[in-house]
Amino acid sequence: MSTIGPREINVPFRPIPLDVPEGMKPNEFFNSPENLKDLTENNGLLINDEDLLLYRKALGHSNEFDCSIIYNTSQSVLNPLGRAVRRTQLPKNVRKVWNRMNQIIIGFMLEQYPDPEKHLILAGEASLDATWPMTSAGVPSIRMLHNHFIVFDKQQLKEAPLTDTNNPNLTDGGQHSLFAAYMQDVYVEFLSSLDLKILKPVESNASSLALTGYPQGLPSWEIQGGIDSLKNIDFWKEYDQVLKGFLDFYRTFFTQVSSRNAGVPDNAYFPKEIEKTLLFNNCFLSAAKKVRDKCIEDAKYASSIRWQPAFKQLIYRNDEGKLIVVISQNSIGNAITELLGVVVNRTPDAKAYEQAEPALIEKLLKLRSRLVEADLGHGIKTQYWTKG
Repeated sequence: MSTIGPREINVPFRPIPLDVPEGMKPNEFFNSPENLKDLTENNGLLINDEDLLLYRKALGHSNEFDCSIIYNTSQSVLNPLGRAVRRTQLPKNVRKVWNRMNQIIIGFMLEQYPDPEKHLILAGEASLDATWPMTSAGVPSIRMLHNHFIVFDKQQLKEAPLTDTNNPNLTDGGQHSLFAAYMQDVYVEFLSSLDLKILKPVESNASSLALTGYPQGLPSWEIQGGIDSLKNIDFWKEYDQVLKGFLDFYRTFFTQVSSRNAGVPDNAYFPKEIEKTLLFNNCFLSAAKKVRDKCIEDAKYASSIRWQPAFKQLIYRNDEGKLIVVISQNSIGNAITELLGVVVNRTPDAKAYEQAEPALIEKLLKLRSRLVEADLGHGIKTQYWTKG
């Protein structure tokens, strides 16, 4: 039996023929309309009237299956800090189409990879609040709401070496351990006030993958009814409720860290629950005091704090084949796969990538046809594939 622990894999990619202008940082350029235009023309698969773009990940996490949907507002919102970075900021008509696209893509992945013992399937977003400086560590290369859809071969993960559990990409500056020690119970109590009927809370040991042991100690929910529930709009409302509850919890926490005895944050989704459950809980307030005191004493620690909540929210298939939802405070620079204990090293190797490319493209084009049939967009022509 394999040793349990996070894995580290190497994924080859074809170097991107883009020159970052002199004097610009890469993540500043990647947020520019010029780069987003290149992403569409070289890797775009499908676009629709809602500005939702399905594209192949040029710097991917997996060459088995890997694509993203991005809400591409680069041409209409030139200020990168003014773009939508989470689902709750989407216009209603865009969110409806976004949810339908997600449901079809996740269903396609389950259809193509039906055996949970052979493949790890995940879909979800890792999102940041738009108040951060663009040059901060951990700001994503494309600062707009985007979802990841990834499949890993479990045999590759079994054969991969274990990674150091202190790898910076698997930590969060001590905030998760603080959460586990002081705030886990109050977090569960707070989220239990949500009116959820499709999502059922599960114990963390039931949601963790046997191979990696991740995710670790985070609140998780089983999607009762599996993939069929994703066709129900009520599921997506509950999925958003989890996000809203998370945002309220962490906004309240960091507001309390910033200003002792602060009240309910402005624009809270659940102000009554915050007042009742969080602002009268000794463990919650004690944890905020510990972070506040450390911020005052440790400049480097204070600089690393994400004062507005950054999160990763996933739908993934566990070892029993059940679909699980999990949400986490984002760490200081990690990727979405690391929530499940998979660290990806992207290595430039055009020849190795091109060996995997035909099978990958075949699946992505098959998925594109499924979305076109559902009236969710039209195809894009690139040098690698036709529009049809």
